[in-house]
Amino acid sequence: MSAAALAPPVDPARIARAFRAALAEAARYMGATAPNPPVGCAILDARGEILTVAAHHRAGAPHAEALALRQCAEQGLMDRASVAVVTLEPCNHTGRTGPCSEAILASPIRTVWVGAADPNPRVAGGGAARLRAAGCAVYVLGEAGGELLPDPFPELAAACRALIAPFVHWSRTGRAWLTVKQAVDADGSMIPPAGRTTFTSDAALTLAHRLRRATDAVVTGSGTVLADRPGLDVRRVADHADRAARPLVVCDRRGRVPEDWRAAARGRGFDVRTCDDITRLPAMLGADGVLWALVEAGPALLDALRAAGLWDDWLTIGVGPDGTERMDVAVRCGTDTPLRLFAELAAPGTAHPGTVHGEEACFPAS
Repeated sequence: MSAAALAPPVDPARIARAFRAALAEAARYMGATAPNPPVGCAILDARGEILTVAAHHRAGAPHAEALALRQCAEQGLMDRASVAVVTLEPCNHTGRTGPCSEAILASPIRTVWVGAADPNPRVAGGGAARLRAAGCAVYVLGEAGGELLPDPFPELAAACRALIAPFVHWSRTGRAWLTVKQAVDADGSMIPPAGRTTFTSDAALTLAHRLRRATDAVVTGSGTVLADRPGLDVRRVADHADRAARPLVVCDRRGRVPEDWRAAARGRGFDVRTCDDITRLPAMLGADGVLWALVEAGPALLDALRAAGLWDDWLTIGVGPDGTERMDVAVRCGTDTPLRLFAELAAPGTAHPGTVHGEEACFPAS
């Protein structure tokens, strides 16, 4: 197929702007949608002007496309709707809500841009195929024609994949995605100086709370509980409103978790559980619909997770002798990671520049 045949009807720069808006809106609900993935959608007019932007809020609520279309109708803009830009392929099946493909076909929209194909093996490709069969022009980033588009489309495709990386992993394996967060000083120690609970900056602490907000569960070890009695709740940023109790899993083989700490954690909105075999941890979380879990623990548990190859990405916050910080992300398989969506980690030249790289040894995903 020629480049001319694939040429989009709207200025690519405006499509890129719409993707950024959809990604930003979807990212606001990371941590609230499980077991559904976070998804964003922008509706544009024929010139590429954004009419409305919406995201999926939580399981059972309208999908991003349906909500964006409803907003369009409520604002009297439906007659101008021409293009849909969505971070994930519209669904073509009925679950708690109706198919988004049919909602789009019931509107004037006949051009759809998709950031990432649906990874669910049971429904993969169904939405795009349905739209195309009904006469819609469907462009999927990274697929036929995607390579003909100028920057920043490759970066936007990577961001759309990052948004759903935990969902992709869960869909294919049934296991939760585990992100390890580890802070080390210049000597490689995780132990803060005497009289302090941390040695990282305020910016790094805020990032930790943003990660807690964006993930579906927190994992720690009994040693950390006994030594620090951590809160592990979201404090520096606003948490999701009306959030269901978040699983807090303590890896504990000897029944050492104090009951008063458990009770206090439940009072902070946690569903406290224990796991006596870390090899079962990802599957245990996945069975409960957890897509993405954040591991905040001491060196013993982190060493065990690394040795067993149970982590999916690893954020290291290194603090130098002069107090400067560097944030680095390792990805166990490939380069897709939800951490890419956090500006502190993805944008060189920020106050805390970092890198994202894959491990030399890639463990199987299944």
